[in-house]
Amino acid sequence: MTERFISRDNPALKTVQDTRTGLMWTRDACLPDFPMSWAESLEYIEGLNKRQEGGFNDWRLPNRRELFSLIDTAASNPAVASGNPFLRIWSGWYWSSTTFAALPEYAWRVQFSGGRMFYGKKTEDSFLWPVRGISPVLHATGQQQCHNTHGHPVPCEGSGQDGSLRTGLRWDTRRFSAEGGGVSDTVSGLLWSRCADLTGGATTYAEALRAVTRFAQETGRNWRLPTIDELELLTDCSRAYPALTSGHPFDAVRPAYWSCTSSGYEKGWQYCLYMEKGAVGVGHAAAPEFHVWPVCSLP
Repeated sequence: MTERFISRDNPALKTVQDTRTGLMWTRDACLPDFPMSWAESLEYIEGLNKRQEGGFNDWRLPNRRELFSLIDTAASNPAVASGNPFLRIWSGWYWSSTTFAALPEYAWRVQFSGGRMFYGKKTEDSFLWPVRGISPVLHATGQQQCHNTHGHPVPCEGSGQDGSLRTGLRWDTRRFSAEGGGVSDTVSGLLWSRCADLTGGATTYAEALRAVTRFAQETGRNWRLPTIDELELLTDCSRAYPALTSGHPFDAVRPAYWSCTSSGYEKGWQYCLYMEKGAVGVGHAAAPEFHVWPVCSLP
C-alpha cells in the first residue's frame, strides 16, 4: 500500500507530499508560530512567495475542500492520520481561503481537534497551513467572487483568495440531471434521491439507517447513507440557504443531514452536513436532529 504522506526535506523548508490528493504542505503546521487574522494570513502567504520560501513562489492558503482533505474522521487531537510526518499540528482552527457566501465578512475554517468545518469572522485569529500544487482529484469549491475583511467585494486578481485561484477540478453549474426517481451528479458520479427528505422529518441515526434500508428494499436499488465527503461535495460555496447550485432539481431540501461517517472525537457521534450553510459538524446519534438523504452509485 502506498504511504499517504511523504516527507520532502529541503535545506530551506521541509515539506510533505500528500499522495492521495497530490498537494504539497509545509511539514510545520504552525509555520508562523502564532495565529493570525484572515487578512494577515493572506499577507503571510504573499510574503512566502516573495522570498520564494523553500524555492517555490506558488504557496497559497488552501481552499476549504483542500484543507478538509487532511482530516481523518477516525482520528482526534489532531484529526489527522496517525503516523503522519507533520510537526506542531494545532488542535484548533485553521483558515481556508474560502469566504462564507452568506456573510462575506466570514471565512471557512477547519478545526483539527475533531474535524469540524465552520465559518469564522475574518478579524478573528486562527492558524494557517500553506499549501502548493494542484490536486488532480479534489474539486473546486464553486466560489467565484472575492471579499475583504469587512465583506465588501474586491478585485480577485492577486488576492490569493479562493474566488481568484479557483483551484481544483472545474465543474459545470449544470452538474445535476434528473434520472427517474433520482438525480445524477456529474461531479461525484453518484445518484441522489430526488426527494432530499426520505423520512419526512428529522430522525435519529439508527432510524436513518433503517429508513434507507427499507427504501433500498422497496426500490430494488442499493441506496445508502452518504459519507461526509460525499455530502460535502454537494456544496457550492458561491451559495447558501441552501449551499447548492442554483436551479438544482432536488425537492424538499432540509437544513442538515446525517452521514454514515462516525466521529473519532467522541463515541456515539456522527458527522453531519448543514446544507443551509455548507458547514460540516457532528451530531449525537441518539438525537432526532438530522434528515435523511439517500445516495447510491451509478452503474
